[in-house]
Amino acid sequence: MGAIQALRGTRDILPEEVGYWQRVEATARDILGRSAYQEIRTPIFEQTDLFERGIGEATDVVGKEMYTFKDRGDRSLTLRPENTAGVIRAFIEHHLHAQGGVQRLWYTGPMFRYERPQAGRQRQFHQLGAELVGSPDPRADAEVIAIATDLLQSLGLKTLRMDLNSVGTPADRQTYREALVAYFTPHKAELDADSQDRLTRNPLRILDSKDERTQAIAQDAPSILDYLSPDSQKHFDRVRQLLKDLGISYQLNPRLVRGLDYYTHTAFEIISDDLGAQSTVCGGGRYDGLVAELGGPDTPAVGWAIGLERLILLLKQQSLAPAAVDFYLVSRGDRAEAQALKLSQILRQLGFAAELDLSGSAFGKQFKRADRSGAVACLILGDAEAESETVQIKWLKSGEQEAIAQADLPAKAADLRRRITDFREGV
Repeated sequence: MGAIQALRGTRDILPEEVGYWQRVEATARDILGRSAYQEIRTPIFEQTDLFERGIGEATDVVGKEMYTFKDRGDRSLTLRPENTAGVIRAFIEHHLHAQGGVQRLWYTGPMFRYERPQAGRQRQFHQLGAELVGSPDPRADAEVIAIATDLLQSLGLKTLRMDLNSVGTPADRQTYREALVAYFTPHKAELDADSQDRLTRNPLRILDSKDERTQAIAQDAPSILDYLSPDSQKHFDRVRQLLKDLGISYQLNPRLVRGLDYYTHTAFEIISDDLGAQSTVCGGGRYDGLVAELGGPDTPAVGWAIGLERLILLLKQQSLAPAAVDFYLVSRGDRAEAQALKLSQILRQLGFAAELDLSGSAFGKQFKRADRSGAVACLILGDAEAESETVQIKWLKSGEQEAIAQADLPAKAADLRRRITDFREGV
């Protein structure tokens, strides 16, 4: 009988990679927390109708990509393909709007879409998202964009760019839709098969086609920016000015429409050219009609989601490794090994990351593992150190080594932390 393997489009996240995920999650939790966003956790599966109404039946996500099934009560359920609809469902169901003001919410977790697996795209994938619900103010758009930018920059990413567009109101888009149909219809035979189908169902999505011939035809398509109402144009102009005031650079992309029907006004994507075809790291925008569409009061909202698999691919490509352990402890001899165990606990209680070698092997082999661990320094305890109750600290990058009394470690914690920080920052 053959071994059972993970299903196509899913993957295990092994311990050697988990550090990247933990670093992203910790950074996000810190930045979003300092921005007054509160975490929300919603179910992994919902009623299918939530996504059909929320995302739009004419979208590829609903039409082709959802994992939908019947439960024992013959109800149609769907594994969530995204989480904005679920967050808004929770917002309505639990009457969060009754609290007044705005709700700043964030989430992270697995999503599911039946797509062709490739680098940065899995059938089970993970997103980190933020939603600001309750404000029509362009400052809300600028705030969520600024937070996304801050988060990615805090992780050390530098080779990113942002595309910005406005998709206006539903009325603006209807007028624009008619213009697109009129433009693309004479070219219908030259369009790829998906775009031919979209011509009647969702012509804005033709602008997202990856087919080279369709892209060439779309180059001369009408721009949605020419179909914005005065109010929509005023909103977009204000968002652009606020981003300029914040020092956030962007490029206008009138063909950016995003893949979900609920978007209104601002739409944006943060992109890396290092990811190939799956280049979007973060995408989002305003969705003022979604709360009402799902049965709640008329409530404006804006938000974004980051694809974590793509983000972590970037961190690896740019050698932005997760933080390694601070101290690796090697020891030989019963007494030294007992003291090393005690010191590892003291270091952890002082806030350091400490890894204790439990192999009992020769010092040479333990030192090799210390080097591979990525630790900043190695603590060494042998018979002599055990007798004198000292410890040797070897700074692995410089090779510098010093002996200190074990009892002095807490008093020297601040100095040790400074030296570790200097090392990590390359000082």
